[in-house]
Amino acid sequence: MVDQDWFVTDDGQVQPWSHQSLPQKRAQTYRLYRFLTEVEDILAATDQDQERLQAIHPLVRELLTDSAWLQFEVQPPDPERGWSVTMLYDEPNFPLTVQTVVWLPGQMSPIHNHATWGVVALVSGQEKNTFWQRTPSDSHPHKIEAAGELILNPGDTISVMPEAIHCVEALGDEPTVTFNLYGLTDYQTRYNFDPVSHTAKLF
Repeated sequence: MVDQDWFVTDDGQVQPWSHQSLPQKRAQTYRLYRFLTEVEDILAATDQDQERLQAIHPLVRELLTDSAWLQFEVQPPDPERGWSVTMLYDEPNFPLTVQTVVWLPGQMSPIHNHATWGVVALVSGQEKNTFWQRTPSDSHPHKIEAAGELILNPGDTISVMPEAIHCVEALGDEPTVTFNLYGLTDYQTRYNFDPVSHTAKLF
């Protein structure tokens, strides 16, 4: 089965992106520092998040193919929390965060947005994403409704817009490992959502 690339809009709509074959093999190994430089160049070339994501997600696939060591830079999940994060790159005043995340089977995240664009590649395991869309009313400005779901398999990537709302659940019997790239987060607009009480808290 061909690895699939997905795009999620601000209102939780999921669209497949046409599969892009990897570019011709580079003369040198595609290392993390080169990847970061190329992503920085893309960010400087356009301020449109969808255009950025369309240009960046093939580079994520290339990086994981060429620099396999990144897939093994993980920490075992905390048994109480059920997940762990390994920071691969987080430089002050640099608008990129690179990390791997591991979830124990059956663990589920809160319903949240990221308040920045992001690209996630599934390294191992299986992950279900449930997407939500805002349906505000005068009495409940943070009301949301389910918009759909998507199961990711190893080799799949998913690119999300800043206001896309989702929760993730680790399926199967083995931990789920993802490679995550995020832009600069606006923490004043990043929320955890409660679809029962129709409320949201800063996340």
